[in-house]
Formats: sequence, C-alpha cells, structure tokens
Amino acid sequence: MTPRMNAFAAAPDAMQAMLNLEQYVSDSGLEPSLLELVKTRASQINNCAFCLRMHTRDARAAGESEERLYLLSAWRESPLYTERERAALAWTETLTLVADTQAPDDVYEYARRYFSEEELVKLTLSIGAINIWNRINVGFRTIHHVDTAPQREAVS
Repeated sequence: MTPRMNAFAAAPDAMQAMLNLEQYVSDSGLEPSLLELVKTRASQINNCAFCLRMHTRDARAAGESEERLYLLSAWRESPLYTERERAALAWTETLTLVADTQAPDDVYEYARRYFSEEELVKLTLSIGAINIWNRINVGFRTIHHVDTAPQREAVS
C-alpha cells in the first residue's frame, strides 16, 4: 500500500481542528476504556488498520484485556461486556453504518437507558470523530508503524 498524502502537511489547520475535537472527546468525562472500545469497534467496521493498531495498543496500555479486544467484533455473543458498553457499541455500530441503519429507535432507547442526554451527545461526538479519523486514514492510505517485520515459518 502506498500512502496518498499526509493530511497534516496538506491541511494543518483542518487537522488541528480534528485534534481539538479529539481532545474534547478525551476530556468529555466518558470512561477512557469505553472510548477505546468505541474507537476500536468503529475502526473494525471501517477496516482502518492505522486506527485499529493505535486504539488496541492504547486500550491494552490502559488495562484492557486481550480477550475483550479479540472478542469485540462479536460483543453481542460474549458476556465480557457491561450493559453500558453494549449500549455504546450498539450506538457505535448504528451510527457508523447510519446509511444502512438510519439509527433505529430501539438502539437509541437502549443507549438512553445507560447514558444521560449529555453523555449521549458526547458519545455521539466520539463516534463521529473516530469515523472521521477512519476516513482520513483509509482515504489517504495512512500506513501504521511496524515494530518488526512479520515472521513467517519456512515451508518444507
């Protein structure tokens, strides 16, 4: 994969605005662990390797378990997530796929059971922000850092 451009070099003021939004989301009062799950799940849906690498590392550094990260795409079938996390993940999926889902009432009502109106606005902003980051990084083919070359077994 070849990068298309560096968005920070091409439009530094626009990217600073994104960084300001990201800082607001980080300081919003929502649980950092919840935000990392939301960012990771949206990035899975959007196939954003750059963001997946970043947010799974950030989640692990903040104490998230490998098991919960591995099972995140199947969160509905796993008992490892709280009801608040499930509501956030359902809202994340419906807004990330909004053209298909149209944000149905049942998902909204589920989220409202676990988030105040203010928290739901902040959660929605965090979902919007990660979707913008995904689009920047997928659209411009941002390549994540690689610590070491992949190890492959020799074929005999």
